[in-house]
Amino acid sequence: MSRYNTPFEIHVHGEVSLRPDVTFAQLQDALAPMWKYAGARSLADGAASAYEEEPGIKFDTQEHLLQLCWTVRGDEDFREALDEMGMSLNELAAQGAAIEVTFYDTDFDEEDEDEEAPEESRDDFIMFFVGPNPAAILQVQRDLLVQDVVSTMERHFDGAELVGVVAEIDKLFAQRFDALVNSLDIGKLPRGGGHSGFGHGGGRKPRHLH
Repeated sequence: MSRYNTPFEIHVHGEVSLRPDVTFAQLQDALAPMWKYAGARSLADGAASAYEEEPGIKFDTQEHLLQLCWTVRGDEDFREALDEMGMSLNELAAQGAAIEVTFYDTDFDEEDEDEEAPEESRDDFIMFFVGPNPAAILQVQRDLLVQDVVSTMERHFDGAELVGVVAEIDKLFAQRFDALVNSLDIGKLPRGGGHSGFGHGGGRKPRHLH
């Protein structure tokens, strides 16, 4: 069913490298929580984004690549669909990948002068991770963290001075991986986390438009 008057516009963005043997039917099954959430009857029916200028959900059979730039209207329950999709997509992924999921508050408008309009948006952002195994997922998380830390610190230090910082980050991830290997919950590795606040003082996160 179509979704109107929903509290959020939810944008899913990222690329996932798939195993060469993955078929369209397998991908359709894995992404079913997403296209069914949009009220579609198939992946082909639900691949289009709510915005025409966004590519939507694309399966590049030559490059074995899933490309996501897709918006759907919905609520907080989309997180459940995302978790279900992630578990299925893990089995099709060739390597670790990060998927950005942004919740845009439909009731908030920075230019709206209506006294009844909310002063702060409920925008939220999740960095969601998928991969064929825990090591692949941790590697993506590690790479993104190093990129963010180095990018921030290079404003004040030369890149060569940050070798020790990167080494400490690697130690932390090595400890996390060892803990997972030694635990009974290695199959329950969290696929990501997120933080809110894009509408709270720092401005809204811009959309991905191509």
